[in-house]
Amino acid sequence: MRRSSWLSPLVRGWCWPSRSRCRPGCRRRASPRAGPGSAEATGVCRGGSVAAPGLERAPGILIVAVRDAEIVSVGTETVVVTFVTDADERVTTRVGGQETVTEGPVHVATFADLVPEVVHEVEVEGHRGDDPHLPPSVRTLPAPAGRLLAHFATVNDVHFGETECGVIEGVMEEEFGPVLRALPGEPPYPLTMNLAAIAEIDSTNPQGVVVKGDLTCRGTEEEYAAFCDAYGVFGARLHHVRGNHDAMLDATMAVNDAPFAIDVGGVTLAVLDTVLPGSEQGRLAGEQVHWLDDLASTVTGPVMVFGHHHVWDLDAETRSTKYFGIAPDDSEALAAVVARRENVVGYFAGHTHRHRVRRFDRARDVPFVEVGCTKDYPGVWAEYHVYEGGYTQTVHRIGTRVPAPAALEWTERTRPMFAGLYRDYALGSLAERCFTQAY
Repeated sequence: MRRSSWLSPLVRGWCWPSRSRCRPGCRRRASPRAGPGSAEATGVCRGGSVAAPGLERAPGILIVAVRDAEIVSVGTETVVVTFVTDADERVTTRVGGQETVTEGPVHVATFADLVPEVVHEVEVEGHRGDDPHLPPSVRTLPAPAGRLLAHFATVNDVHFGETECGVIEGVMEEEFGPVLRALPGEPPYPLTMNLAAIAEIDSTNPQGVVVKGDLTCRGTEEEYAAFCDAYGVFGARLHHVRGNHDAMLDATMAVNDAPFAIDVGGVTLAVLDTVLPGSEQGRLAGEQVHWLDDLASTVTGPVMVFGHHHVWDLDAETRSTKYFGIAPDDSEALAAVVARRENVVGYFAGHTHRHRVRRFDRARDVPFVEVGCTKDYPGVWAEYHVYEGGYTQTVHRIGTRVPAPAALEWTERTRPMFAGLYRDYALGSLAERCFTQAY
């Protein structure tokens, strides 16, 4: 089976952080059935010593040890915090003037009815306060002006048929592991993650659902059929385009008549085919660039553009002929359309399995967005609300809107992939997952 090497260009440039391995005899040493996020699962004691179930505050009194705390999403009126404890510990979390008590091991603390664009203090009892993903305060997103026009969702890198997670082509597991698989008796993890994502998305009753490529692992007919069967519940609201994994065997699989446009409440969703069949690299044919330019010139409402591959760094001083995303020349052609057509308000990709937002002067500072994958950590889908005066992107961790313990457990298991570096790479900053774009 051909493995994706999407992380390979980054591995060579990364420095490995200092990590404390579990000492001999540590009761939390690595085991395949360890609890999510624990030292059993990672082989790493986060405190650099034998881990204990709690932190002693006074003789006979323990404070619960909170791990991997993250503000995973923020909206105009909502904040969601997740974290991990041992077993079924109960923990109180406070945001603003609200508080909620959750039960472990994977905690989901949800806060609603907050005031937009206000700084709210955040406190998780037992948290040491040294995790950059759980700052002491968070600002809710500004609410865009005007009436709501459209509400839709996206996913990407769903990888039906995949059986191994954390594989980098040409790199040994001992060097850059762990490689993870579903345990005996568990369903395939792409099925676990995608069915949970579908349930959450469906609960919001979106007007449209866009799947931005890598529908399959190897590009087989069986994998594509499994994708269509699962996401087919959305009926005519479903729109999908292929990714590089889908064109490894058949250059025509899942082309789906791209490029194509979808009208959602007067908002145009323009979906591009960025795939170079048989390659992980991306391209954007001139015909598609002209199609997008013509489309943007003929509609009056906002145009949001979607594709599998991300764009080249338009500010880079050197160029690559083997870029992992859209080729430099093609990226510049896309940026030129964005610069020329003021109603083009964003480009949204997958492929990199990370969250990142880049803005370029030559493209009017419009966001060029990458959204993390659905199949493993952090295991997400993105929600968009488009108003007359702007839009919001809110990335949701699967299992935080509709209970999905198996999905949350899998994403906790996959958090420490790539020698523990995956979390910071994949999660990105909160501002790159959730933001308001005004226009």
